[in-house]
Formats: sequence, C-alpha cells, structure tokens
Amino acid sequence: MDLQLKGKKALITGASRGIARATAELLADEGVDLAICARNEKGLDEAQKDLEARGVKVFAQALDVSDAAALQGFVTSSIDTLGGLDILIPSPSAGNTGNKEGAWRANFEVDILGTTRALDAALPALQESDAASVVFVSTTAAVETFMGPSSYNALKAALITHANSLSQALGRKGIRVNTVSPGPILFEGGDWANVEKAMPEVFENTVAAHPLGRMGTKEEVARAIAFLASPAGSWCTGVNLVVDGGYTKRVNF
Repeated sequence: MDLQLKGKKALITGASRGIARATAELLADEGVDLAICARNEKGLDEAQKDLEARGVKVFAQALDVSDAAALQGFVTSSIDTLGGLDILIPSPSAGNTGNKEGAWRANFEVDILGTTRALDAALPALQESDAASVVFVSTTAAVETFMGPSSYNALKAALITHANSLSQALGRKGIRVNTVSPGPILFEGGDWANVEKAMPEVFENTVAAHPLGRMGTKEEVARAIAFLASPAGSWCTGVNLVVDGGYTKRVNF
C-alpha cells in the first residue's frame, strides 16, 4: 500500500525513544520531513542524525513539553523550518505515576496540556495543508480497568474523548483527528522492560494474557500511527485504534 506520505511534513513530540522514535523512523523512510523534540538532548541528537541519514530534513529541539512557551516556540519554529505542517503526533506522557495529587498534576501538564498546546500552536499551519492529520497517543489503560485507579489511566481516557470531539469540530476545516491506544509494548529501556526485571511474575502473567503469546513492539504501533496519519487513512477520523494483540477483552459494536 502506498501511504502517500512522500513530501509531507510531520511534527512528533517526545521522539527520542520508544514508540514516537519508531514512528519518526517509519515516516522518514516514507520520505516525510520531520520536526522532533524531547527532554534528553543526547538522545535527541542521536535521533536527528539517524533520521537525517534516511534522506529527510529534520529539525530538532530539546525541551520539556510541560513548558508552554518552549513548546509553542518549538511548534512555530518547526513550521517555519519545514515550510508548513501536515501531520501532528503529540506523544509524551508523564507515565503511570499513581493517584496522588502530584501524579495528577504531572499527567495533566504533560499528557493533556502537552497535547492540546501543541495542537493549538499547529492549527493555523494544519489548516493550510491538503492532507492534515493529528494522531493522539493514548493507552489501553484508558479503555478498561488496569492496575487500579490512576491519573494516567483517567487522563489518557480524556485524550480519547477530546480527540473525538476535535474530529467533529475540525473535520470541516480539513483536519482529521484520531487516537492510537497501545497495549503493553516491550522495548529496551521501556516500562515493560523494567517490569520484566523488577517484577518478573507480573511480566509473565501479562504476556500470558495476550492471545498471540507475546507483547507488541514499538514498530507495530508506529505502523498503526503512520496509517492513520497518512492520506491512505483519509476516511478515518474520530477513531480510537487499539493496538494490543488482543490484550484487552472488550467487545465494541
């Protein structure tokens, strides 16, 4: 399938590692120019060099997405450097840090405001695109009960609802908005790699709950994100695509 991505321009936050990095690599291989940011300057530099080696233009800036002014400045500079914007993928998360007030504030600042501020700053450029697409990154922890009450679960669920509302509001402006919700994903340095070392029984039980007998990879999630972001997914908006190898057991009609 031709994703029709060559020549497009995408901005991905938190793209120095994990799913966002894998998504950036896939888009670069498809000929997409990129703007990326992350807190880790060393990891960001490595990502930029790797992506540029794939033959695309890459603008990179180290920042914390909870810093509103820095994030807005990055989005503006990205649009200027790339000469426009077609795709926005805001992906960082404060993580599953619990249910205390500090965790709620952290998830709100990063997961919610880090996403909505990026979109607000990108909207004028997206409206100029003939194939504008926004993909939020949520989690299966947002769609069914997972390991008890958590600010992470609740606020990732808020992203799904907000994306659906945005898809209705922005559709008439030519902007599609979708969400991808990964299940447990295993990669070096990721949360589940840490669980495997620290809590092997929890890890093994989680793997056993997957009908396909394994956890997913970041590349498998990246392919789902790329499809929804691409013109090949042009008739998809307001979708929450669960990418979990059957880990969740919901039935949706």
